[in-house]
Amino acid sequence: MIVSRRASARLSTLTVVLLLAGCVTAPQGPVTINLVSLNDFHGNLEPSRYVLKGADGKDQVMRAGGAEAVAAALQAWRKEDKELLLVSTGDIVGASPALSSLWADEPTIEVMNMLNLRASAVGNHEFDGGRKELLRQQNGGCDSPHPTKACKFTPTFGGAKFTYLGANVIDKVTGKPIIPGFTIETVKGIKVGLVGVVLRDTPNMVVASGIAGLTFGDEAEAINNALPVMRAAGAKVIVALVHQGGRTVESPLQTGCSKLTGDIVPVVQKIDPSVKLVLTGHSHQGYLCDVDGRVVTQADTAGHLLTRVSMQVQPTTGAVSNLTVANVVMKPGEYPADPKIAAYVAQVKERSEAALTRPIAKIATAPLLRKNNDAGESPLGNLVADAALDSARSLGAQFAFMNNGGIRRDLEAGADKTVNFGQAQAVLPFGNTTVVMNLTGAQIRNLLERQWPDGPNVTSSVLQVSQGFTYTWDAKRPAGNRLVPGSVKLDGKPLDDGATYRLALNNFLAEGSDGYPEFALGTQRIDTGLRDLDGFIAYLKKLEGQGAALAPATPRIVRLN
Repeated sequence: MIVSRRASARLSTLTVVLLLAGCVTAPQGPVTINLVSLNDFHGNLEPSRYVLKGADGKDQVMRAGGAEAVAAALQAWRKEDKELLLVSTGDIVGASPALSSLWADEPTIEVMNMLNLRASAVGNHEFDGGRKELLRQQNGGCDSPHPTKACKFTPTFGGAKFTYLGANVIDKVTGKPIIPGFTIETVKGIKVGLVGVVLRDTPNMVVASGIAGLTFGDEAEAINNALPVMRAAGAKVIVALVHQGGRTVESPLQTGCSKLTGDIVPVVQKIDPSVKLVLTGHSHQGYLCDVDGRVVTQADTAGHLLTRVSMQVQPTTGAVSNLTVANVVMKPGEYPADPKIAAYVAQVKERSEAALTRPIAKIATAPLLRKNNDAGESPLGNLVADAALDSARSLGAQFAFMNNGGIRRDLEAGADKTVNFGQAQAVLPFGNTTVVMNLTGAQIRNLLERQWPDGPNVTSSVLQVSQGFTYTWDAKRPAGNRLVPGSVKLDGKPLDDGATYRLALNNFLAEGSDGYPEFALGTQRIDTGLRDLDGFIAYLKKLEGQGAALAPATPRIVRLN
């Protein structure tokens, strides 16, 4: 083919332009990658009460979070960087308010799809409905352990468009993870590896039958084992998504915190040092900490905070520099609304209104708080335990226990102090049933001694007790011997180690979960089939007008020292 000089010149010029264009688009220097992380959303489509600890130590009480506030912020931030990467560290659903749980949490999964969530570590609450429901949430379909709820909001359910990650969730038969351990996202030409794990203690936090055949391995080992595979797949920078957490006395807005404690710390210390960023969850605490040269963050719960991450990555080596993090409070109205999310949430509210707003009963004080005092007792915990006892007295129950983790929200009420169904359901969202069983006095004493696994100053594991059951414990006494001798009493009489007592509790505890194996040894067991929420609602109706019953005159649990 003969080409004229003029055409040849044009071709040469075009070739140079194309080459130059290629040089411009191929990343040469450090590339700025922006991520946003959320955790423990728990189906909170609406804002909820949030107590923000300021840098000055003072608390600010506000309403924050919810789908619309999160969506509005992301919309604004994506105008700054259209390739912003949204990730989660687990418990997107589970223990959800009725607005989501009425529909088997399908609206929350759909909201996350609309937010363009790319990946999430699986959380322990993703296993509330067992392996089957987790896989349905991922893959879609209507075959669910909750047949009265699944595919009722819409006739079909397509599942999550994001990827659930669980590198340490292993099928005993195949020896392989039941969901992917990692995924790789390309951001601005850089392959970003996301590896996810759930806390290895998950079996103590979910109903055992739902996770039969699964093992939950060491979190750090699973992450480290995934690293060479991810690098072989081209990942230049790796971010760990860990559904395990800690706590600190520092403000959630304070960067570089140095006082992080809890189960997440030894996990981070075991992760390969090449992983510079560990995004965490589970403990519902906000923090921005440094642990052994790694940045470790968490964004509270319910969308109250979002964690913004910015880092510069060297394309050829994957070296990370200028890694910065910030927790941002999600105040409603702070950013212009995302119209699609606002319309969708409005649709969910409209469809749910009749069920959610059904009045239950008036209470004397609202909100009734679930926060424990120094002894481990809370006003709401007392009420829930009393309700369990009341619902099981006909089966011989003498007292009741309730785990703190099963009480998910303060009991709120309307302006006239009337509690509606949605507000009651937010307190007890799991749909657990009430079980009655016999234990000996010695077994009861042994399980009470297990209540401080993290030391006497952490009372989150202290069981809530019903009226008539009292005891005193001493923080200065050694672990396993903290109960003051002779102080454990039922209706004013000391508990007899050799006697048998009948108690009520939820089916989660009854299987020996939450670190109380004695419950699994109970005899003459009866699962009443009565949902704890139904018993709670019935008790609220029974107490209407008896406000004093919500606030016992004397404590049930007394702490010395």
